[in-house]
Amino acid sequence: MKTTHPERSTGRITISLIAFAFGLMTIKSGGSVLFLGDEFRQQAGNYVPFVLWFNFLAGFAYLAAGIGFWFNKNWAARLAALIAAASVLVFALLGLHIYTDGNYEMRTLIAMGVRCLVWILIALFSCHYQSRLKHK
Repeated sequence: MKTTHPERSTGRITISLIAFAFGLMTIKSGGSVLFLGDEFRQQAGNYVPFVLWFNFLAGFAYLAAGIGFWFNKNWAARLAALIAAASVLVFALLGLHIYTDGNYEMRTLIAMGVRCLVWILIALFSCHYQSRLKHK
């Protein structure tokens, strides 16, 4: 049953769960490479350190955004927009790294593209949702 009550919005709950799950997966995968030793680093291949660190730290922002969406906090939309903008910036820097013949893994390029797309969509949805609430 659909409801228009903002705290129970299906879209808001979905975004919250996506952000939170994305955060947990990001922290686990990045943390494994950063802190659990050579085996994980070898599996990661030619990872790009600044991208790895950004994604690991951004995972905590993903969790915060997910919690903010769950509790219908206004700041969550702004955080999503900040995450999207920072992700696009790091993706551009990754492109520059690749252009200057830096080592990388194709999965890093794909993952950054997916991250940017997901967070741009979350930011657009949440900002649109917030503006609708203000005009009611």
